[in-house]
Amino acid sequence: MKKLLTAASLAAMSPVAVAAQEASLDDKINDAFAASTGWFVTFIFAPLPFDVAGASFPWIVMWLVIGAMVFTIYFGAIQFRAFGHAISLVKGDYSDPDDAGEVSHFQALTTALSGTVGLGNIAGVAVAVGIGGPGATFWMIFAGLLGMASKFTECTLGVKFRNEYDDGSVSGGPMYYMTKGFAERGLPGGKILAVFFSIFCILGALGGGNMFQANQAHAQISGITGDYPGWITGVIFAVVVFAVIVGGIKSIANVTEKVVPFMGIMYVVCALIILLVNYDQIGWAFGQIWAGAFTGLGVAGGFVGALIQGFKRAAFSNEAGVGSAAIAHSAVRTKEPVTEGVVSLLEPFIDTVVICTMTALVITISGVLVMDPASGNFVLNEAGTAIQTVDGSSGVQLTSAAFATGFSWFPYVLAVAVVLFAFSTMISWSYYGLKAWTYLVGEGQAQELAFKIIFCIFIVIGAAAKLGAVINFSDAMIFAMAVVNITALYFLMPIVKAEMNSYFGRLKSGEIVKHKH
Repeated sequence: MKKLLTAASLAAMSPVAVAAQEASLDDKINDAFAASTGWFVTFIFAPLPFDVAGASFPWIVMWLVIGAMVFTIYFGAIQFRAFGHAISLVKGDYSDPDDAGEVSHFQALTTALSGTVGLGNIAGVAVAVGIGGPGATFWMIFAGLLGMASKFTECTLGVKFRNEYDDGSVSGGPMYYMTKGFAERGLPGGKILAVFFSIFCILGALGGGNMFQANQAHAQISGITGDYPGWITGVIFAVVVFAVIVGGIKSIANVTEKVVPFMGIMYVVCALIILLVNYDQIGWAFGQIWAGAFTGLGVAGGFVGALIQGFKRAAFSNEAGVGSAAIAHSAVRTKEPVTEGVVSLLEPFIDTVVICTMTALVITISGVLVMDPASGNFVLNEAGTAIQTVDGSSGVQLTSAAFATGFSWFPYVLAVAVVLFAFSTMISWSYYGLKAWTYLVGEGQAQELAFKIIFCIFIVIGAAAKLGAVINFSDAMIFAMAVVNITALYFLMPIVKAEMNSYFGRLKSGEIVKHKH
């Protein structure tokens, strides 16, 4: 009887009570995870021990920006000198179909872009502009241009030290150039760095590259359709993602080469239409960006606040120096490592300089940020931590509100964009995590299938649960990858320089020629 009563009482429980129990389980998991991993998250995102002009600066952002500066100087501003050649390579002008590899330059570029172009371009930019003002955009662009040199360095090494197998497949990325590159230079510690990088990459792929994407996609969809259980979104995503990733990098590349241009063009076109409708304010907006970059225009933290927010957004958005892109680019069909390094430098340009700037311009022109008409400065919120907005929104809601000033129906387009961004990010990060996984446990179909199933299970968990601490931890893991990766890049820079000088010397002499297709 007691069992029957228990069953009856459970059956009679209201949906609210069930939801409360589920929430409490989420909270328990979240609290337990935060207690055990909080120290690592705090360490990765900790500010420098000294303030910069009175403002705190996360050391991991400084680590990425300084690395980008070093690579820019060391390689003679390669991102500007080779920009035109990068376009030619993406077009396939120098592609030899007989070269080893699995995907074209364009497919490798879109696969890597699909892992970076995403919610950071929509929500992250809104956070940066909301706190640092339009001036944050200038520093975002500046850091994005510097980051192009970091991508060049890591992706050249990715192809240089990849493993090529008899069946035509390849495996590459930081874990391989750490192991082989350090051995070539007679340096110790390469394998240790590779193991740490692989662990960070797997955990980052399951969290930031997977659970977070599923969680945000569900939030956006349910905001349009009405609330419903997250596991439904998770299962649908998991089935579609598995159908794509089970086919390997070729299948992933075939999808990303169609999805990435579509979603990127769709988003940019919407932004351009709003800018054209408000064409008379474009000059004013660029003036705000320029003036705000050096004066702050009264925003939180002044000009240093704008600089920090811009650098943070660029670093968090394009992942230059993290090492993830080198895994995707390693699969390209080429016998010249430098060609893929050159192609990869387009990523921060497209991601940060183009798409992030479009978002920032729309937010600035739309009027959603409150200004004081008397002084021309922005009005801060009551806490003094961010600019006051017309409807109190921030993040993705602020971007949605800005676009809605031009199109009342834009939240629906944004929902489609978020879903596409989330989907493309998940399939790219599944490949990154897979290659780190097989580096640790060995190559083979069984090992690969095991990881793909685990990855898809985490999609359902991410969409259904509200595990903030898990997401924070996985974000920290992604930036921990950058600590290990940039350390290795400093030691391996001379190899990249020798490759670069050799390639461009042969290109100039006419030894490297275009192929007819």
